Amino acid sequence: MKCIIIDDEPLAIDVVESYLKQMGGMDIVAKCTNPLEAITLLNKHSVDLVFLDIEMPNLSGIDLVKSIENLPQFIFTTAYPQYALDGFNLNATDYLVKPIPFHRFIKAVTRAKEKYELEHLQPASGMPAPIGAFQKQENDFIFVKSEYENIKIKTENIIYVQGLKDYIKIHIEGTNKAIITLLSFKDMMDKLPGNNHFMRVHKSFIVNVNSIKALQKTKIVLQNDMRIPIGETFKKDVLERLGV
Repeated sequence: MKCIIIDDEPLAIDVVESYLKQMGGMDIVAKCTNPLEAITLLNKHSVDLVFLDIEMPNLSGIDLVKSIENLPQFIFTTAYPQYALDGFNLNATDYLVKPIPFHRFIKAVTRAKEKYELEHLQPASGMPAPIGAFQKQENDFIFVKSEYENIKIKTENIIYVQGLKDYIKIHIEGTNKAIITLLSFKDMMDKLPGNNHFMRVHKSFIVNVNSIKALQKTKIVLQNDMRIPIGETFKKDVLERLGV
């Protein structure tokens, strides 16, 4: 994968570069301390992944993302955890908070590589693509069976999913009635798109990251003021994912 590192602090660039060299498999095509110059670099070079600081002079990393069409995958690298939700709303592949632990960096880059491989997956000549191989990248909806019919649900409207033994309750934005379907929790996880918007936070709950309003010590507060518990075994991953 070809990547660009953008950060107004040279030492921060050195850290990312050092981590990438230790991991291998990444080609650093450019490094930039000026976000305005970075736009020129991104238009000039064909890249697969951008490591991007947020608070920079003249142009923030968030504004840079908003100003470029067809931006490749990007990972925010910042000292400010309060922008984590903004990052996920912009479809950031990951959000890393400085000082960045190496194990956390590995996890983020591995996620980027997996996404890259899925997007560039090509079936062998004359062989059909595996069923569902591209579904999570292309579809923004799922079908679930409920009350003798298959209901189409736009995934962006899902606020959270609750598991109840053999049943699943899907809570949809703008409605007080949840959709109940006979599915296992694993089957529901497999149905949801692999775009980083959905996160398991408890053995019985999946939440849409875009629906999160606040994070408490043991609970997640959603836009509808629903409070979802954070399971102890999921707490570390939740905090890392949200950059807290």
